[in-house]
Amino acid sequence: MAILVIAEHDNASLKAATLNAVAAATELGKAAGGEVHVLVAGANCAAAAAEAAKLAGVAKVRVADAAHYDAQTAENVAALVVASVADEAGDYSHVVAPGTSYGKNVTPRVAALLDVAQISDVVAIESADTFQRPIYAGNALATVKSSDGVKVLTVRTTAFEAAAVANEGGAAVEALAAGPDLGVAKLVGRELTKSARPELGAAKIIVSGGRGLGSGENYHKLLEPLADKLGAALGASRAAVDAGFAPNDYQVGQTGKIVAPQLYIAVGVSGAIQHLAGMKDSKVIVAINKDPEAPIFQVADYGLVGDLFELVPELTNAVG
Repeated sequence: MAILVIAEHDNASLKAATLNAVAAATELGKAAGGEVHVLVAGANCAAAAAEAAKLAGVAKVRVADAAHYDAQTAENVAALVVASVADEAGDYSHVVAPGTSYGKNVTPRVAALLDVAQISDVVAIESADTFQRPIYAGNALATVKSSDGVKVLTVRTTAFEAAAVANEGGAAVEALAAGPDLGVAKLVGRELTKSARPELGAAKIIVSGGRGLGSGENYHKLLEPLADKLGAALGASRAAVDAGFAPNDYQVGQTGKIVAPQLYIAVGVSGAIQHLAGMKDSKVIVAINKDPEAPIFQVADYGLVGDLFELVPELTNAVG
């Protein structure tokens, strides 16, 4: 039996979340006694497959290269995964995907087609059939044991270190016959946000703003200079996003991105439970808020009570 990781990629390179999923699968492989295979479904995706082959812990990379996988629509990819689970080259006991928007789109379809229960947002692996996942917005951990023949998991990427690049030559890369184009969904277009700053989900430093900033103008005027000096990504609370201060892809929290940077600076963020669920695993949390009773201070390593309109410019000026 083996573990199959569904790679998230852009046909040219792997997304960072795939490396975390591979690390989780490697840990699972040790518990289950199986090797790790990576599935790369795309169009002209040889570069992404070669990158996957170099990851530590990966024994084989299976590549389905066809035009109808270019957009990696969930319906086509899920059908390919299900067909791969029981083929002679696979015989997979587990299917693993990163807990990103892409992974959450594909794996429920895989689980439904296999008639098994999906186990979402795994943060720890206890054994081949027992896993931990957060519940109640991260305030408790549930231990889940599955008796399904094939376990379908999404893993919280912040809970597992990224897989390293192996020193040896790399895993075997084999072609996988493409499945049919189901034709039930078509990508019409993508609107990509381009930024010189790091990607929010993979950033080592995040400067995040909340409703306390008062306006989108203040959000950009106060936070962008600080983020630029620190080489940080920008984030926002749901309240700030709902108010139009920042775009949706900046949202940190239970209904946004789950992050765990080395440094998280929360400016004017009250610390609602949904926001805390998305950032409380950060290594160091700094909170700036005028309300000394704000919940954010309960998880902050360093708290500064005061007027953010004075404190943030002072902090920016103090940063070398």
